[in-house]
Amino acid sequence: MRRRTRAAAPVLAALLLLAACGGEGRSAGPAAPTGPPQRGGEITVLEDAAFAGGWPTGLDPATNTTGGANIAQMSAIYGGLFRLEAADDGSGAEVVPHQAESYELLDGGTTVRITIREGIRFTDGTPMDAEAVAFNFRRAVDSPCTCSPTWPLAENGITTDGPRTVVLKFTRPFAAVINAFPATNVNWIASPTALQQMGEEQFAVTPVGAGPFKVVSNQLSSQLVLERNPDYFKDGLPYLDRLTFQSIGGDQPAYQALLAGQAQAYEGLTTTPLLEQAQEAGRITVTVQPPTSPYVVQLNTQRAPFDDQRAREAIYHATDFAAIAQGLFRGHYPVSQSFTGPGGLFHHETVPGYPEHDPERARQLVAELGGLSVRLGTLKSYVAEQVMTALQTQWQEVGIDVQIESYELSTLIQEFNSGEWQSMLQTAGAWDPAAGVGVGFRFSSDSPFTGVKDPELDRLLDTAEATLDPAERERLYVEANRYISDHAYAPFGLAFAPANLAAEGVYGPGLTTKIPPIVVNTGVLWDEVWRVQR
Repeated sequence: MRRRTRAAAPVLAALLLLAACGGEGRSAGPAAPTGPPQRGGEITVLEDAAFAGGWPTGLDPATNTTGGANIAQMSAIYGGLFRLEAADDGSGAEVVPHQAESYELLDGGTTVRITIREGIRFTDGTPMDAEAVAFNFRRAVDSPCTCSPTWPLAENGITTDGPRTVVLKFTRPFAAVINAFPATNVNWIASPTALQQMGEEQFAVTPVGAGPFKVVSNQLSSQLVLERNPDYFKDGLPYLDRLTFQSIGGDQPAYQALLAGQAQAYEGLTTTPLLEQAQEAGRITVTVQPPTSPYVVQLNTQRAPFDDQRAREAIYHATDFAAIAQGLFRGHYPVSQSFTGPGGLFHHETVPGYPEHDPERARQLVAELGGLSVRLGTLKSYVAEQVMTALQTQWQEVGIDVQIESYELSTLIQEFNSGEWQSMLQTAGAWDPAAGVGVGFRFSSDSPFTGVKDPELDRLLDTAEATLDPAERERLYVEANRYISDHAYAPFGLAFAPANLAAEGVYGPGLTTKIPPIVVNTGVLWDEVWRVQR
């Protein structure tokens, strides 16, 4: 196979052409900058305490159990071997080498060679070379983080070839390996020297990377203060002198803090009334990102009542996501019957034979079962809790008894790990279905966050993940969607994507432009964020 660089036309690039342009994204607020980016200044970025604003186990890629939620902080400190970039309108999204210089997919996709850019150094002055990257890869694959990669590694599958090349050997082809990097902890390379000198506990608080910023102070799940890395490998970047991440208790206080000038950006606005209020007021830039990850009602088929397909079908027929999308969110978010959204790869809005909303049929199934009682949980967030409450109402109307519960992220993970849960409203899918919190995360038998144990579905998902040909890969995902629907494994719903807010005079890719979310939030390119200097 040909050598792959950013300028080349690799097999994976063909996949990227299938991505939608993210037409659902909208921007409103102050006008775009009239001049080039300016150097200097600082900004404070607010993060919701229930998600990205919590990093209770620190920011070491291998020990941060909430790393998938902390992509903003991790990317600012470590940079990333690869990152997802897009045109300002969200179109043409592609994963490109960043700290990596190039990559090759060889041997039918079972071998990956990643070459690191020459001369990159961690902020402690030590080299970010192939040995450092391989060391991080080995730690990352054994990590407790939900963002740990699901690589099908061969024995001794992580090696080096010279000072700048890392080689991965898989037991089967893995076509999505590069697309998956920005959503997994293998993308963030920590200094082995600093880790050894500090020990894991201290390193998690004051980590050392080779990204655009370095740590000044870190109060876990509260405030992270970063300053410019003067030796960053990209000349002239980052633009900002200082970047602070501040945890805050939700959308309303975050919006008020921005209006009061106490912060300059907020990631992940989900409260629809506030979104509309901010758009109408026009005082700050509001950028709604292209949706990639639809909500899904996960049903635990390993426990009663959802080990009975009739109970699962009752949930499908009792659920009307179209009504929720229109009634609660006034059409801001499209409805999807599959595990992809319009901003991601391989999106199909409908699935043939998908069980439609049919309250009468739901009542019949509940009667056949002699009644149906359900516990439904979700992550604490405005949209998720609104949707969960609406589902409770819809299900109760057909005779289903429903108890609902909202969880902090760490508690939610514990619930999944217990295996005792019944149903969960979560997001499924990612920009690439095989990446991050993708379809396998919710449906593969070996995932701790699945409610399904089905060898045939595993085969479909594994084959799609391994397939290099984009047309065949799409066909397999269409088949997998149909299989999930035919077995009533989990109804899909709103293809939701959050909005990012920025104060007047603050600009940057993914913050005031559109980039499809890697997992839930967009991967803002922090080295290119800047503010007008007055």
